Amino acid sequence: MKRLIFLFMFFPLIGCQQTESNHYQASPYKINYEPKKLVQQEEVKKEMMVDVPLIKQNPELKFGCEVTSTAMLLQYAGVPVNKMELYKQVKKDPDPLVERNGNIISWGNPADGFVGDMTGKKKGYAVFDQPIEDLVNQYLDGKAINFTNQPFSSLLTHVGKGFPIVIWTTGDYKLPNRWESWEHQGKTIKTPLDLHVVVLVGYDQEYVYLNDPLSGVKQAKVDKEQFIQSWDALEKRAVSYHE
Repeated sequence: MKRLIFLFMFFPLIGCQQTESNHYQASPYKINYEPKKLVQQEEVKKEMMVDVPLIKQNPELKFGCEVTSTAMLLQYAGVPVNKMELYKQVKKDPDPLVERNGNIISWGNPADGFVGDMTGKKKGYAVFDQPIEDLVNQYLDGKAINFTNQPFSSLLTHVGKGFPIVIWTTGDYKLPNRWESWEHQGKTIKTPLDLHVVVLVGYDQEYVYLNDPLSGVKQAKVDKEQFIQSWDALEKRAVSYHE
């Protein structure tokens, strides 16, 4: 049952965990994607907290922050699904990893599906918003909302109505500083390796509150402006649902 708390006012590589590399590029790049339809803005409550169940991605899904966060969202929505079911069902990009002297030469496109091995038995990376939106729609009959490229106030308004949001950030919720690039079907993919996905479950005037599947912290308190900067650098990706 959903509960709302209203307040008055490779091998270690990338994606969902912190590692080191000497081959990172320090300039952001936008993967080709179309801005999502604008969501009408409404008045934002001053404070809100949504009591979303916490699920940890480890030990089964070393690079599975996206599907684990999605499992939290769906369970809160009343869907009895677990992270391993979502791991099997989320779209995958099967293009293999090709490396040379420690550099990634070619790999998949996270905009199309999960890139690499989510379990960590082999190198893995991430998946972006569209495949997660599709996954939510499978369970909620087309009720997914893709907030990608929307103003952050729209996300807060939605959380204020009692809906958690799967949202892209970095492992430390700060600006990404570990960029990598590779080729994929004639295109260059440039993306931060310190990408992470969490569930936005609350906010107040100074902070946002996150369920983090990697740290295992429920309602982690993070400076709002700092978090917005990391979310913005990750192309403002976010997915939720409506009734």
